[in-house]
Amino acid sequence: MKAMVLAAGRGERMGALTEHCPKPLLAVAGKPLLRHLLERLAGAGIREVVINTSYLGDQVADFLARQTDLDMHFAISPEPERLETGGGIQNALPLLGDAPFLLVNSDVWCDYPLQRLPQALTGLAHLVLVNNPEHHPQGDFGLQGDRVLAQADPGYTFSGISVIHPALFAGCSPGRFPLAPLLREAMAQGQVQGELYSGQWVDVGTPQRLAVVERMLESRTEPMTEQQQEHKS
Repeated sequence: MKAMVLAAGRGERMGALTEHCPKPLLAVAGKPLLRHLLERLAGAGIREVVINTSYLGDQVADFLARQTDLDMHFAISPEPERLETGGGIQNALPLLGDAPFLLVNSDVWCDYPLQRLPQALTGLAHLVLVNNPEHHPQGDFGLQGDRVLAQADPGYTFSGISVIHPALFAGCSPGRFPLAPLLREAMAQGQVQGELYSGQWVDVGTPQRLAVVERMLESRTEPMTEQQQEHKS
């Protein structure tokens, strides 16, 4: 199975940290976030990785060229103008092929065992959901058995880890568009399966949450909440 890593975001909420450094290359526990993720992908047996780039994309490309010890092949899908998640994936489909692929955000930290993801799909997508963090209390989707629903109570947060079938993008026109509406349409047709994961997961979207992951990796303990981190700083 191939993997696609979403790495084209600007990272505005990181402030000055991403003024001259793309968010996937921000260091945590002595290594860029992207390196941590690539190591996890390699450990799960992934050997072919497609990465979309936009903001400071040359830095990401230079970084990938130096990761020769991972025994992985990297293909870059450049976006002169950021295409959002859906448009970015569609733009990369020629590099991904016709089979389902693993999709993961470059700015999440999660200890989910990626080798557990399904190699084949019965529908169009398989999503890993997590319990709602304090900064996203309403969640994104519901879960009924192994079926993901567009709306349900309780709701859960999409982790940014999934397996996607390229057929999800059938009929889409090239350009800038989000992924979520396509997923919700597929959910309405009963074509999205998923699971709830209760392990460690952090959306590394702010300096405070970057510090949460730093402390977590340094101590190898459960991460503090964002409120605890802000109170401590």
